[in-house]
Amino acid sequence: DSGVCPTADKLSSIQRVEVWAEGADGAVHLELLSVIAATATAAPMAATGADITLVSFSGADGAVSDFTELNDPVMGGQSTGTWDIKDTYGVFDGEVKDVPSLSAPGFIKAAADGSFNDASAAIDGSLVLTVRSSTPEYTGFRVSFAAGTTSAAYACSGGGSLPFSRGCFKAQFDVPAGDEFTTVSVPFNMFSDKWSPATGEQTTTCADDSGVCPTADKLSSIQRVEVWAEGALGDVHLEISDIRAVSAAAAPVVPSVELIPDDYKTCSGAVQDGLRFNMSSRTQAYGLAVPVSDGESLAEAVCCDSRVKPYAEPQYTYVAPDISLYEHLDESGVTTFYDSVCGLPLFMAPMNRTLDEFKADTDEHGWPSFRPEEVVEENIVTDEETGYVTSACGTHLGSFLPDAEGDRWCIDLSCVSGNPITVN
Repeated sequence: DSGVCPTADKLSSIQRVEVWAEGADGAVHLELLSVIAATATAAPMAATGADITLVSFSGADGAVSDFTELNDPVMGGQSTGTWDIKDTYGVFDGEVKDVPSLSAPGFIKAAADGSFNDASAAIDGSLVLTVRSSTPEYTGFRVSFAAGTTSAAYACSGGGSLPFSRGCFKAQFDVPAGDEFTTVSVPFNMFSDKWSPATGEQTTTCADDSGVCPTADKLSSIQRVEVWAEGALGDVHLEISDIRAVSAAAAPVVPSVELIPDDYKTCSGAVQDGLRFNMSSRTQAYGLAVPVSDGESLAEAVCCDSRVKPYAEPQYTYVAPDISLYEHLDESGVTTFYDSVCGLPLFMAPMNRTLDEFKADTDEHGWPSFRPEEVVEENIVTDEETGYVTSACGTHLGSFLPDAEGDRWCIDLSCVSGNPITVN
C-alpha cells in the first residue's frame, strides 16, 4: 500500500528521529555516528576526518619548523644535544647523562614556539610523529605540547608541579627500529599536564583524572611543541619529518597481527575486530615495557607477541575513560569474558562474591582479577611454575598471582575482550 510510504513532502519537514530496540530479547549496545538521508545516486559518504599538520620541514601550510635545542640546566647537568635541519626533516641528536649531584638521568629537548594550526578536530585521535631513529632502543623519548599557558616555557619546565605551570601535556613514545621513516601515534588521551620535572613520568594520568587530559579547546590554540629525551641514560638520535594531529576517522586502517614477526607470533589467528569494552580503539601498543613492531595494536602486542609475554598491558587500562570496564558489566548478574582471538569463554564474574568485591580485588592489583570459581577451567591453561596464563587456543592472557586469599588470575583486559564464537 503506497499510502503508508514516506513522501518527499514528509521528508521536507521531519520532526523527530528515534532509534529503537524492541520485539526481541537480548543485550543491546549501539554506537551511532550519524544518520543521513542520501539519494540513490549519491556516492557513499566517507568519514575523512581531520589530519592537521603542526610541524613540518617541507613547507606545509601553517606548520611550524623553527626549533631550539636545550640541555639540562640543573645542578651541573652534563647531558648535551644538538638540533639541525637536513633536507626535509629535523635531526635531534645527543646523549643523556646522569646529573652528578642527583645521580639520576638529566634531559635534552628541542622546542618550537609559534602559532600552530587549529588541531581541535582531532581531539578523539592522536598526535602522530613521522620519525626514524638509529637509537630505537632508547626508552626516554617523550613529546609535549603547551596550550592555554601564560608562559609555555615555564609550563613545560614545571609539569604542573609549580604554581601556574599547568597546560603542558606530555607523553612517552617509542620508535621502531628501521631505516625508513615510520609513523608513531600517541593518542591524546595518553597525554597529561601533570608530570615530574625530574623524570618526565606522569604523576597523574588522563585515565585517573580527566582534568589532566587535553581538550579540544586546548588543541585549538597550541603554543609550543617539544621533543624530549629524558629519564633514561644513553645516546639519542631522532629524525623528525613531521608532527600531525590526526582524528580517529582519518587514522589509517591498522595492520593485522601479521605485523608480528613469525619468531614472536603466538596466537592461533588474528585478534578479532570490534573487541568489547572499546579495546579495539587501542590501535597502538603504548605504555609497554618493551618495543614492538610499529602498527601492532595493544591487544595484538599483549596477547600475541612473545616479546611482551613477561609483561602486561598498562596498569589500570580497564578504568581509562575510553574503556570504563565497570560501566559495561552486568550490575545484577554475571559477565562472561571471551578470548580476544578465538572467542572461547574464559572467565565469568562475579561468582560466589559480589560485584563490589570483584571490583575491589581488581582495583587492588590494577588488572581484572579472577578467583577459582570464576575460571572456565576447560578453556584456561595455567603454568604455576612460570605464572603464565594462556587460553586453550593459545592466546596469552596474563599472570597467575596467588595472594593471601588464595589463587588469583590477574588478566589483561585486552586479551579477554573478545566476542563469543557462533556455531551454526
